[in-house]
Amino acid sequence: MEEIAFTMKLKPGVEAEYQRRHDEIWPELSSVLTDAGIRDYSIYLDRATGTLFAVQKRTDTHTAETLPELPVMQRWWLYMADLMETNPDNSPVVIPLERVFHQE
Repeated sequence: MEEIAFTMKLKPGVEAEYQRRHDEIWPELSSVLTDAGIRDYSIYLDRATGTLFAVQKRTDTHTAETLPELPVMQRWWLYMADLMETNPDNSPVVIPLERVFHQE
């Protein structure tokens, strides 16, 4: 199992709406994430800065790199674009994080 972590950034004042939209995540989106081998996905919010911290656990045979090609992923990005810092294709600006410590 692979684990990755990254940050994203919310626009000011949209925290509740971001939470609401994720509470109602589209079943089709949830299915493609699972089908791509994402087995555990958490997003945490630092309310003081609007920074989102995400952690994904992926199977060794995951296909997460193909998710941006899927229409449902592109629709989700467009749906979320008004709440987040985004790239020109509406994907969230993602900053990968390097693991510097781990204890089990």
